[in-house]
Amino acid sequence: MAKPRISITYCTQCNWLLRSGWMAQELLHTFADDLGEVALIPGTGGIFEIRLNEELIWERKRDGGFPGPKELKQKVRDAIDPERDLGHVDRASRNDGLDN
Repeated sequence: MAKPRISITYCTQCNWLLRSGWMAQELLHTFADDLGEVALIPGTGGIFEIRLNEELIWERKRDGGFPGPKELKQKVRDAIDPERDLGHVDRASRNDGLDN
């Protein structure tokens, strides 16, 4: 079975290459053995889209901005391996709003 492909389409006019590269790096670091490819695709017109295979998992205009690394990793994990523990990323979200 082929490993999943992530594509990040970013706006070159908006200078979002560094943001896209950073998100690609975060995904490759966390899912190094689980992803087949992370591609950066230049675009224009304010586009910022992240796809897992062909499924749109993040769209800047639709989703109200850019994802944080935590949110993006959780979305990818939920799609490719829902049982996977993301360590501190998951533990932090489980404790959100709790009195410590």
